[in-house]
Amino acid sequence: MNKPQLELADVVRRFAGQYKQQFGDLMLPSHHRALQDIAGCMTEAIGGGRYHCHDCDETFWCYHGCRNRSCPKCHGRQISEWLKSRSAEVLPCGYFHIIATVPSELRSLFLRHQKTFYGLLMKTAAESVRDLAAKKRFVDAEVGILAVLHTWTGQLHHHPHVHMLVTGGGVTDDGTAWHGAPKKFLIPVKKLSPMIAKRFAAALKKGHPELFEQIPDILWRQQWCSYCKPYGTGKDAVLNYLARYVFRVALTNRRLIAMDETHVTFRYKDHDTGQWRTLRIEGVQFLRRFLFHVLPKGFHKVRYYGLWHPCKRDRQARARLLLELTTMPATHSAAILMGDIVDKALEQTALASQDHGVKCPKCGSMNVYQIDTLRRRNPMVVK
Repeated sequence: MNKPQLELADVVRRFAGQYKQQFGDLMLPSHHRALQDIAGCMTEAIGGGRYHCHDCDETFWCYHGCRNRSCPKCHGRQISEWLKSRSAEVLPCGYFHIIATVPSELRSLFLRHQKTFYGLLMKTAAESVRDLAAKKRFVDAEVGILAVLHTWTGQLHHHPHVHMLVTGGGVTDDGTAWHGAPKKFLIPVKKLSPMIAKRFAAALKKGHPELFEQIPDILWRQQWCSYCKPYGTGKDAVLNYLARYVFRVALTNRRLIAMDETHVTFRYKDHDTGQWRTLRIEGVQFLRRFLFHVLPKGFHKVRYYGLWHPCKRDRQARARLLLELTTMPATHSAAILMGDIVDKALEQTALASQDHGVKCPKCGSMNVYQIDTLRRRNPMVVK
């Protein structure tokens, strides 16, 4: 008989009490909520429904997911719905992937002032890409940018950086033409990096001078952008990006290997070699690293800029029309493309999808109906 998969919820239930004894005074409200939600996810504490299967006459309970965005277990339905609603952003063009990061000396400040620093990083990085691409010697048009904040490494260390999926071209100011970027070049990293640093410094100095004064001048001259590469074309590029970056959480249950009374063992991919390795650390330290990546309540880790900003839907439609008329007359509709990639994206995220429809645990049929309801209890107290 196969051993049940170790889950993050198991780790939380075992070590959260010890963690709160050591770090309870430093925990953000979002940290407390994440531990409560994950510990109770898909259990009686969250509530659920009792179902009956028409095909095999089985009666069973199906409990709700916590829907906490840091939970690795319960986002199947959310991902599916989000993907389908993104049809307006799919353009049949080439795409580029850009990563903006920060000097390691700034990470402690980012961790202490997350909403301020994370928000400024995303805004200044995306706007720098947009403005640099709009210059005549590069794209000479407004590009679309989907930006996603990540804060982790494979070993769960704190490492804030922004992934950006950028259209390989854009619409001119007068809306009459699509300017495509060369296949292997969008904008130079050597120019983008100092632009991000300069704009970040100016915004921080203006809005939070007390924080700006804590940063040595030398840090503004270090590398703030580490990557700009072609990422593919059309559906494939969008699928890969959504699956790898938009929906990814700091840790999935698949990476958990073992847990004992004091330690947790998990696997991670070595950035330099691409090989999978294992790491065994104390349970409290494991939770500490995990909670580094629970974002403050209300912070949006996915944002749109340039051509993809919500206020520019007319220009998005114009871009699609221009592309279909000039370069890809046989392109399928965006709605069909998004419908085709939902299941693939769910699979590639490595996030469980138990809430993606109710199935009979005995025969696997979805021909079931609800006969009873269990309401959510008071929040589970993790001791």
